[in-house]
Amino acid sequence: MTPQEIIAKIKEENIRVIDIRYMDFPGTWQHFTVPACEFKESSFEDGFGFDGSSMRAWQNIDNSDMIVVPDPSTVKMDPFFEVPTLAVIGDIHDPITGESYSRDPRNIAKKVERYVKSSGIADTIYVGPEPEFFIFNNVRYASENHAAFYELDSDEGIWNSGRDEMPNTGYKIRHKHGYFPLPPADTYQDMRTEMMLTLEDMGIEMECQHHEVATAGQCEIDLRFASLLEMGDRLAWFKYVLKNVAAKYNQTVTFMPKPLYSDNGTGMHTHLSLWKDGKPLYAGNKYAGLSQEALYAIGGIMKNCKALCAITNPTTNSYKRLVPGFEAPINLAYSSRNRSASIRIPMYSSSPAAKRIEFRTPDPSCNGYLAFSAMTMAMLDGIQNKIDPGDPMDKNIYDLPPEELAEMGSAPASLGEALDALEQDHEFLLKGDVFTKDVIEKWISYKRENEVTPVNSRPHPHEFFLYYDI
Repeated sequence: MTPQEIIAKIKEENIRVIDIRYMDFPGTWQHFTVPACEFKESSFEDGFGFDGSSMRAWQNIDNSDMIVVPDPSTVKMDPFFEVPTLAVIGDIHDPITGESYSRDPRNIAKKVERYVKSSGIADTIYVGPEPEFFIFNNVRYASENHAAFYELDSDEGIWNSGRDEMPNTGYKIRHKHGYFPLPPADTYQDMRTEMMLTLEDMGIEMECQHHEVATAGQCEIDLRFASLLEMGDRLAWFKYVLKNVAAKYNQTVTFMPKPLYSDNGTGMHTHLSLWKDGKPLYAGNKYAGLSQEALYAIGGIMKNCKALCAITNPTTNSYKRLVPGFEAPINLAYSSRNRSASIRIPMYSSSPAAKRIEFRTPDPSCNGYLAFSAMTMAMLDGIQNKIDPGDPMDKNIYDLPPEELAEMGSAPASLGEALDALEQDHEFLLKGDVFTKDVIEKWISYKRENEVTPVNSRPHPHEFFLYYDI
């Protein structure tokens, strides 16, 4: 829709309020609402002012003014507000120079799309994420200087098999038994369908929904692939819709990667492919039907994986999922069959158009715009420098001797390790001015100061179990 068409729609449908949304640096959607009389055609050029110093890791208080400029291609009707509300996603600009803001995640996604085209390698990046999440009935937590705890509950949780529910029917999902069970064990079928169809009604194409492996409401809803920027927008809507549909049922959704001990964590396997002139670049006659470019792209992800994880797995909790010896994809290898490898080549279809690589290490706590951009830059680095990924790993990784496993390499063991890797390895992100120095430096300093250090310096509840009486 053009700005003129949008203004006409607002008048014709008597839409009284417009919600302006943008993504902050760490990856949380922010918004404010204006009455229709304040939203004009000129708003798509002039934007709306706000205080950038109140946003995490953005401006200082002495240079705080910023503007958000609505993008007319992003308008959708919000499905939850009582008053009919038109929602539009905006881009962040400097109010004096008018320049795009370097730390606006959406701006970074736009720049990577431009860089891909200017490189001559491709003209389109397709991204297809599979975000997993947990649904809980009740969540309680606190972190004080004298006390800390968390407590989660779900009617599906196996720990409730002995609870007096008057009656307790016994249909509880055992640990590791949550993949594809039918109701009555799967209690979230109707809720997931409502989530999926709400997104479909908004024009966001979906692929499927199902229960996942863990007990206690672990689920997955897959988005149909789209271009990088479009998928960044869609993932923002995805998280928003899931949380609000769950709230209607007095339930809560979390994209925290590892909320439960000793059961599966939550990942976001991400399918990636490059296209040029309407043709898939990753289809060929090499391993598993891949092209040489696809193998080089795999090499780029494997070479830069430790640094990538600082963006694709950006929380301290992310590394509670990435633990050796389990299904978590920490091994820097690629395979058409082995799901513990960090990169898999899906073999569901023989069509060249379906040929893609699946990066399995990321999790949904990430900022989609930044994560998809960083993955793309790693693939381009591999193609530009012809990085050989080595031989595929079609053996059972769990049966490998320790010396062979050590040679393979793995994802970082902590967020601190990932940030150290990003500090040493980020030149591939700076190409084309996609990520800038200030973006990398601010990301590292923000994560260290606000997440790594506070977590590392606090006593852990399990330490009391281990050490209190020594």
